[in-house]
Amino acid sequence: MRHEKVLVLDFGGQYNQLIARRVREQNVYCDLVPYTMSMKKIREYDPIGIIFTGGPNSVYEKDAPSVDPEIFRLGVPILGICYGCQLIAYMLGGEVAHAKTREYGKSDIHYSAESALFQNVTSQNICWMSHTDYVKEVPSGFKVTAKTATCPAAGFEDIERKIYGIQFHTEVHHTIEGEKILHNFLYNVCGATGDWTMANFVDEQVAVLRKKLSGKKVLCAMSGGVDSAVAATLIHRAIGENLTSVFVDHGLLRKGEAEEVVDVFRDRLGMNLIKADARERFLSRLAGVTDPEKKRKIIGDEFIKVFEAEAKKIGAVDFLVQGTIYPDVIESGKGASAVIKSHHNVGGLPSVVDFKEIIEPLRDLFKDEVRKVGEELGLPESVVQRQPFPGPGLAIRIMGEVTEEKLQTLRDADFIMREEIAKAGLNREIWQYFAVITSTSTVGVMGDARTYEPVIALRAVTSVDAMTADWARIPYDVLEKISNRIINEVAHANRIVYDITSKPPATIEWE
Repeated sequence: MRHEKVLVLDFGGQYNQLIARRVREQNVYCDLVPYTMSMKKIREYDPIGIIFTGGPNSVYEKDAPSVDPEIFRLGVPILGICYGCQLIAYMLGGEVAHAKTREYGKSDIHYSAESALFQNVTSQNICWMSHTDYVKEVPSGFKVTAKTATCPAAGFEDIERKIYGIQFHTEVHHTIEGEKILHNFLYNVCGATGDWTMANFVDEQVAVLRKKLSGKKVLCAMSGGVDSAVAATLIHRAIGENLTSVFVDHGLLRKGEAEEVVDVFRDRLGMNLIKADARERFLSRLAGVTDPEKKRKIIGDEFIKVFEAEAKKIGAVDFLVQGTIYPDVIESGKGASAVIKSHHNVGGLPSVVDFKEIIEPLRDLFKDEVRKVGEELGLPESVVQRQPFPGPGLAIRIMGEVTEEKLQTLRDADFIMREEIAKAGLNREIWQYFAVITSTSTVGVMGDARTYEPVIALRAVTSVDAMTADWARIPYDVLEKISNRIINEVAHANRIVYDITSKPPATIEWE
């Protein structure tokens, strides 16, 4: 099935992936591509609409990002956001000027109800601005459709040519009713019907995979994370027992996770899953190691060795599955189709497996879309909504040497925290939450006896993309329950602290 598509031309702005996500949330497929995409390729793409993103440049700068003027003669609706808005004005004969002061943050704005972009949008509203330049005069044939106190042309349009510009960012939540404005562009202007759904994706992808992989031997490295789990399940639905998944249990997963992987994928779904029990092997390699970077390298190296040993038992395969998703593709080369991300959580595997081709069934999806596919495939919520989890696992949530005793303490403490967060109904609001065993020990008194144990820290953050994060304001009564339960139920715990540092300056993980 051929989907209607929108093309998002990337001019380097900080919210550009978010624009693409917002379009897809409206059930319209889109791709984020470099602004340098040729007119030949744009025509071949055959978009129903084109969006110019924001960017850090000024249109007057030497070598400022630009487009072929022919794009305005395609007859395809165009929406310019921030820099994209300024570029439209500049290229079509308007005037762009440098503002006396940079406008950043929430601004009061007035929308014209006559504009197709602002239908059913409250006229007196709030938008999110982030710009230094602004459109001082709109080009001939355009009319102003939105204004702020400092931006005389916060929105403008040429309805004959279906070209629209907005100085503000519809894609961020700070712009009230921003999703309505984007919906109006997609449906009122571009004529979208909304044929991009995860149910359609699953049916179509299964059909494509079945045709491509029928009778072939396919291997997948199963980490237990969302991406590899959904990728493996999708392929298993297409080819059944011709898929072999290898799950390396390095003993550094959270409480019950290794057992859940086996239960869900082998026992319930009937997947051909090989579980490599390498817990003692990893612990032995980590003995005496305290430096976090050394831990990471040891775990990565050992993971590849264990996987290689299991892969050799299977022999040559036709396809190796990777759980690459769309942000990885973008970050690895702005959509270059042949790129395999170096930061993948099973990076290095291609060099140790005898295979003909890599297959990445999720490479067109954002993380939230991957979760929706998992739901469509019937995977349990505990798998689909699994939090981001570092490849080295609990090893980097233990400051200092990793031991079985510390792992057991951390698993139990972390499990209690996750359980109480879920009971409080906060598990969908908080991006990531976990416990850490610090390298600092303190004195405690338990049962009239002196104790001396490592401090356990709790970490919880809210975020959209993990690039920045704020510490989660967990209610005190929930924190109290977590603390009391850990102290009473977990061995080697006598003091609990809560991390209230945002990112930046801190990172989300402690190591």
